[in-house]
Amino acid sequence: IVPQEFNFNQFEKVLDIVVNQAGYYGLAPRLARQRAEKYLRELGIWDKRDEPSRNLSGGMKRRLMIARALVHEPRLLILDEPTAGVDIEMRRSMWAFLRKINAAGTTIILTTHYLEEAEALCRHIAIINHGRIVEHSSIKELLRRLSREVFILDCVEELPESLEIEGFGVCRRDSHTLEVEVRKGQPINRVFAALDALGIHISSMRNRANRLEEMFVNLVEAPA
Repeated sequence: IVPQEFNFNQFEKVLDIVVNQAGYYGLAPRLARQRAEKYLRELGIWDKRDEPSRNLSGGMKRRLMIARALVHEPRLLILDEPTAGVDIEMRRSMWAFLRKINAAGTTIILTTHYLEEAEALCRHIAIINHGRIVEHSSIKELLRRLSREVFILDCVEELPESLEIEGFGVCRRDSHTLEVEVRKGQPINRVFAALDALGIHISSMRNRANRLEEMFVNLVEAPA
C-alpha cells in the first residue's frame, strides 16, 4: 500500500528505508539490497540512495514510497493519489513505470482525482460520489456512452480566422490547431473532406485530454 501522506522516517537514508522494508517480508539482506537497487534505479532516485529522505523533493518522496512498497514484489499494489503535487513530466514518467509493472503482472488499484490519469492508466473504473459508488465499469464501456467527443487537429497550413464545418462544432485554438466536436454517430471523415477542400492538411490528431470529465460531471451531479 502506498498512502498519499509520506510515512517514512525523514532522517533515514533512502536506501535504508527500502532495504529495511524488505526485512519485514523475510528477504535476505543480499536480495533486499538487490531489489532496492532495482526499484530505486527504475524510479530514477538511485543517485539519492545515501541521502536522508528529508532532502528529497515531493515527487522523489512519492517514488521512494513506491519503491518501498514494491521491494517484496507484491501481486497487488494499492496507490492513493500517487501523483498528487508532482509536475507533469514526473507524473508521466511515473505513469510509464506503473504501466510497465502492470504489464509484468502486478495488479494496481489506484485512487486519483486526475481524470486524465484514470483514463491513461486504468482498464476498469469506479466513480465515487459522497462515499457511494455511482458507476463501476470498464473504461472502454464508459467512454462508449459519451454523447460527443472532442478532437484536436494539428494542421500543416495556417487556418483561416473564421472556419465553419456544417454539422460540427469547430473552434480555432491557434493558427495551426483546430478543435472539433463530434457527436456520437457522426463520421469524422466529413471533417477531413471539408478541410481537404480548403487545402488544409492534418499532421496529427488526438482526443482532447480528460474525455471522462463530461461523464464524471454528469454522474456526480445527477439527482440521487
